[in-house]
Amino acid sequence: MKYIVIIGDGMADRPLKELGGKTPLQKAFTPNMDKLAGKGIIGRVRTIPLGFHPGSDVANLSILGYDPREFYTGRAPLEAASLGVKLDDDDIAYRCNLVTLRFNREKTRAVMEDYSGGHISTEEARELIKDINKELGTENVGFYSGVSYRHLMLWSGGESDAECVPPHDILGKEVADYLPVGPGEEFLREIMRKSVDILEGHHINRERTNQGKNPANSIWLWGQGRKPSLPTFREKYSIDGALVSAVDLTKGLGVYAGFEILKVPGVTGYIDTNYVGKAEYSLKALEKVDFVYIHVEAPDEASHSGNYKDKIRAIEDFDALVVGTVMRGIRPFDEYRVLLMPDHATPIEVRTHTDEPVPFVIYDSRIKRKNEGVTFDESITERNDIMVIEEGYRLMDYFIRGE
Repeated sequence: MKYIVIIGDGMADRPLKELGGKTPLQKAFTPNMDKLAGKGIIGRVRTIPLGFHPGSDVANLSILGYDPREFYTGRAPLEAASLGVKLDDDDIAYRCNLVTLRFNREKTRAVMEDYSGGHISTEEARELIKDINKELGTENVGFYSGVSYRHLMLWSGGESDAECVPPHDILGKEVADYLPVGPGEEFLREIMRKSVDILEGHHINRERTNQGKNPANSIWLWGQGRKPSLPTFREKYSIDGALVSAVDLTKGLGVYAGFEILKVPGVTGYIDTNYVGKAEYSLKALEKVDFVYIHVEAPDEASHSGNYKDKIRAIEDFDALVVGTVMRGIRPFDEYRVLLMPDHATPIEVRTHTDEPVPFVIYDSRIKRKNEGVTFDESITERNDIMVIEEGYRLMDYFIRGE
């Protein structure tokens, strides 16, 4: 048996008046996902346990079969694993976004204009983080570059209990109300303030401004935690796996799960990503392993930007180029199961993650169901004839074991 999981990050949404009361997922042309929904087991699942922040870290941890209440320690430690940054027991890893702050003329107030620094390129960001580390790094503090705007700060012997807010949650809001609060707040705030002095006049940001792009003029620290201790996927389910994603968070989960991390050229985590490459590399991996996890970030990024047209485009590309490619290419395998779902909802109206249950479909090549009139969208969650899973980590148990 081969198993393939296909995740459209943040794909679920809420009805929009601009779309005549439909969601982007309902408005998009998605024949491949609809076909799966018409022939598979449909249901709803709560990937975010009550009381947890609705992050992709918590959601994907759940989907992979790990109970966040037992295994979650923070987002940044997962990203550290993807970057090859080893954490000691007293190390605290922080997510370090390159963001765009919009200051008033006196520079006494600032608004979070862009959580991604204009979706800065990895090459540009690498140079900015290098200079941040040169100026602000110490024996106990180091900065490590990742992909695009997503980077890492390691604080040896640091504090982990400050309340830190994700920058995509405060778009258009004054940042003074959302700076770190709690143990270590003075240090964290000072680091963020000093980063502005370094980045605002940087030649990369001057050039970006000249080109009409948002400058990455500050870092934003959040998502901190210590290294987790997870059993591998083989230890849990007795099968080996591979994972493909443009996002260090998801790749880090794969590292801890013991997966092979597939390196696909041209993956960006945005609407210009190499969708087909993700599908093709995953199909190739199934010749060696029995489980593949495909994660596509693009719908989530469009949601954070508040752009429903980009989200519809991302969903349609996901359907045609990922789901379609997978379902055509998987046919040579005699027996296989496919799990298709969002990891969480990211409604355009709020531009951030929410914790409501999301739809899923499990397609089994050996069993042909007939769900008349069902399409793959949020309406599945409102039906009475569906599978309901309240503890998200149990979905993987059912997918692999049928339990």
